[in-house]
Amino acid sequence: MLKVFADRGGTFTDIVAVTNNQAIIDGVSKHPERFLTVTLPNQQWIIVYKLLSENPEQYEDAAIQGIRDIMDIASNEPIPTEAIEVVKMGTTVATNALLERKGDRVVLLITKGFKDALRIGYQNRPNIFARHIVLPTMLYEQVIEIDERYDAHGNELIPINIEQTKNDLEVVYNTGVRSCAIVFMHSDRYPKHEQQIAKIAQEIGFTQISVSHQVSPLMKLVSRGDTTVVDAYLTPILRRYVNQVASQLPGVKLMFMKSDGGLVAAEQFQGKDSILSGPAGGIVGAVQTSKRAGFELVITFDMGGTSTDVAHFKGEYERQLDSEIAGARMRVPVLAINTIAAGGGSILFFDGSSYRVGPKSAGSNPGPACYRRGGPLAVTDANVMLGKIHPQYFPSVFGIDGNLPLDKDTVIQQFTQLAQDIQSATLNNCTPEQVAAGFIAIAVENMANAIKKISLQRGYDVTQYVLCCFGGAGGQVACLIADTLGMKKIFLHPYAGVLSAYGMGLADVRAIREGGVEQPLTQALIPKLHQLMEYLETQARSEINEDNTQTEIVKKVNLKYEGTNSTLTVNFADDVVLMRQEFENEHKSRYGFIQSDKTLIVESASVEVIQKMETPEEPLITRTRSLFEAPEAVEIVKMFTADRWHDTPVYRREDLQPEDSINGPAIVVEKISTIVVESNWQAKLTEYNHLILQFIDK
Repeated sequence: MLKVFADRGGTFTDIVAVTNNQAIIDGVSKHPERFLTVTLPNQQWIIVYKLLSENPEQYEDAAIQGIRDIMDIASNEPIPTEAIEVVKMGTTVATNALLERKGDRVVLLITKGFKDALRIGYQNRPNIFARHIVLPTMLYEQVIEIDERYDAHGNELIPINIEQTKNDLEVVYNTGVRSCAIVFMHSDRYPKHEQQIAKIAQEIGFTQISVSHQVSPLMKLVSRGDTTVVDAYLTPILRRYVNQVASQLPGVKLMFMKSDGGLVAAEQFQGKDSILSGPAGGIVGAVQTSKRAGFELVITFDMGGTSTDVAHFKGEYERQLDSEIAGARMRVPVLAINTIAAGGGSILFFDGSSYRVGPKSAGSNPGPACYRRGGPLAVTDANVMLGKIHPQYFPSVFGIDGNLPLDKDTVIQQFTQLAQDIQSATLNNCTPEQVAAGFIAIAVENMANAIKKISLQRGYDVTQYVLCCFGGAGGQVACLIADTLGMKKIFLHPYAGVLSAYGMGLADVRAIREGGVEQPLTQALIPKLHQLMEYLETQARSEINEDNTQTEIVKKVNLKYEGTNSTLTVNFADDVVLMRQEFENEHKSRYGFIQSDKTLIVESASVEVIQKMETPEEPLITRTRSLFEAPEAVEIVKMFTADRWHDTPVYRREDLQPEDSINGPAIVVEKISTIVVESNWQAKLTEYNHLILQFIDK
């Protein structure tokens, strides 16, 4: 038995595998520098492995290569799939295609007279003083206007001209376009015309047909249309990727993580659900492990190589319906994640007057300067310069052959040169390490601002929360972030470096379905809502193949004040007063006021069906040293913090035992990440092998 959980990130692909196969364990034990193995109860093991996402000279797909490496199979041999029980993955394939605008060619079919509706959008002005408005590029390349129309009450005003539509579609088909998005006025309620056109497109031979009443069955033509276009643009790319993975793993149960934090079978994975596939795994991993550690109020902080994702958790996953990612608007439930372009690979540069961090990233190829591929200075290099990362505790996977350690010499040389450039430009005399610390301070400020956006700016007091840090680079800046925000506790899981992958294994199968309502919230509406919820539940259950496992149903409604546009999500109840009360509590917390005399409108309703999955156990560890015996440092290194060099002890995570406590400044190294314990912080290990960092007032 082998279960594989993989997260393909922008820089690294992380893999966590659970197995009871002794032969696999014997194989990976020969390479302790590459694989981390942990023994679980009842004759099982966890294997943790990291490899670069892009390494074209060595392999085609990182996740498949990871499975080959764990099973010790050469690249020309087939994978013995009967040994693999399940593969659960999160992928950035669709996100990258959207960022780089490399999706499939799409034609948009829309009601006549609305050709430019999506281009005009909502006239939002993100920068109110900008004279030159740069509109996002549209994802479709052609528009066909269809002469059809229903009115708002379902009366057919203009029937479809079938012959004309056929000719128009054939012309576009002959130019090589194979993907179409169909969006008509009022089709969320009256979908007959969309169904007719979809049938014609299918007969002509279009391979991807995204229909708005299925993709986003909610009112508002623009957001419904945007979502449908994104789906048509990305689903073919996703299909090809899924098929490529499936072709290497014939017969294996393959599941993917959706943006809403639920798993879905590979064949049902769609473009619109895939944008936050990777980060969602991280949120699930952070929330589930924090709950196991006894924390209920959590700020998740995932710092990887390319970006940092932060999210807020207070008892249940927070989702948002409207989101804009990489210039594309969408209206599907996604986890409320705030992403900023600041990661270990964010490029550092001096623009002549100020320090800049990001938004561009060095990625995995060429990567930061210390990766030995001629890359630019990045955040990781600044930590090398400050003595927070030491090459001897970092995997030796760099250089052309992928077997060299990090290059510290080039980092010192480049920072020395940069310090001289800064001195000649500004007459400020800074040492290379002060320059590096300055860049880190800016990166930390950027990341702390991202956390403020999802917490303080929405009425939550972060000082009551635990900061759950993960991602390859999270532990390096955890204390600095917490200091900036006034947070007192940090939680670091033993798999924090690969928590997004581990989250795939802790996730449940989820299916969400929504329906528009747009009616005042009254007691008389409740039976209608029940009816709608039953229909939505049936639809959601059809996505999940139920095999006698327990399912949980969550029913929500989106409410707003009449005449306003901002909805808040509350739990569905038979009692209108209860729903109103929950809405007002949330409104007061978010906006600081309520309007009790205003009518509440139910904009839409949603039903989520959750199928519980079997998740890996976490082993308890026992103390074997006496309570008075402190852990032993591997060595003392120089680390630059609080504007001076300190003699800093380095500890190995595996040498620590429950009840051990370490006062900062100190460094704790793991196979998959580095944790920096700053001055005024104390690290303690629990019996679950969780590292809790606590702020100490001096």
